[in-house]
Amino acid sequence: MSDYLNKKVLLVGATRMAMEYYKVLQALDCNTTVVGRGQKNADEFSAQTKAPVYVGGVEKFLAEKSVADFDAVLVAVGVEQLAPVARQLLVAGAKHILLEKPGGLDSQEIQALADMANAKKAQVLVAYNRRFYASVLKAEEIIKADGGVKSFVFEFTEWAQAVSKTDRKPEVLAHWLLDNSTHVIDMAFFLGGKPLEIKCFSAGNLNWHEHSMFYGAGSTENQTFFSYQANWDAPGRWVVEIITDQHRLIFKPLEELQIQVKGSVEVKPVEIDNSLDLNFKPGLYRQLQAFLTGDDRRFKTIAQQAQMSLIYEQMAKGN
Repeated sequence: MSDYLNKKVLLVGATRMAMEYYKVLQALDCNTTVVGRGQKNADEFSAQTKAPVYVGGVEKFLAEKSVADFDAVLVAVGVEQLAPVARQLLVAGAKHILLEKPGGLDSQEIQALADMANAKKAQVLVAYNRRFYASVLKAEEIIKADGGVKSFVFEFTEWAQAVSKTDRKPEVLAHWLLDNSTHVIDMAFFLGGKPLEIKCFSAGNLNWHEHSMFYGAGSTENQTFFSYQANWDAPGRWVVEIITDQHRLIFKPLEELQIQVKGSVEVKPVEIDNSLDLNFKPGLYRQLQAFLTGDDRRFKTIAQQAQMSLIYEQMAKGN
């Protein structure tokens, strides 16, 4: 715990996700300053966490305080504010930022942020916490022992009827595959490898999104084949299945791991040490541990996210 004791962290955002971050930061004994925009969210944040919130937004805060006073910066604002807030922090001199996924509304916004981070010689990491699930860590052990991934499949069906009832802004809903479905897509490619070739198909439509059905296949830089499907206007759920020479590893739900052994149709649960994922939002504790100690091996940089966002848009629109 001494690695984190009294580490000064600036947490920008008073969202529900920010509350989850704050819970972990408290467990790590960090000295956390929270900045929010509106009074309503700030009051709710304080009521839930007992922590004070600086109200008025990051621009007002940075006019009075210096980012140099903090060891690290976390950004957990709404999707439409991720890139604008990150830009303000970069202008103010922040050099080590953990930015909530997906980092921006679209590929253009993410690329512009990546260019700015490069110009400022700053590290901006995108917080895909599913990379830090206990289920993923255990699967990596099995994959390594089996000699690597040979193929994988995944599904990123969204429940359109539920999504349409949220208070998300139209510009966020219009980019829902990037803004939400990449939670599972990123996890699949993290385990299976970065796509090198991909053929995408999309069809159907919703009143808030251009398409509702998505299908595709391709190969990765590791010469691993993959396929995917999603139908947002039909029953379904998020699923990732990783295939090695010896096993099929099934994430359904993503927080749990099941295994099928070669030569058998039986699917069994795999025992994992998921105590941290039960006590905190899954993946978040290990993610913050890595970020605060400078271990960036499992993170995606904003530059890598900019590259992948073009593929995400291809998946959303079809070839």
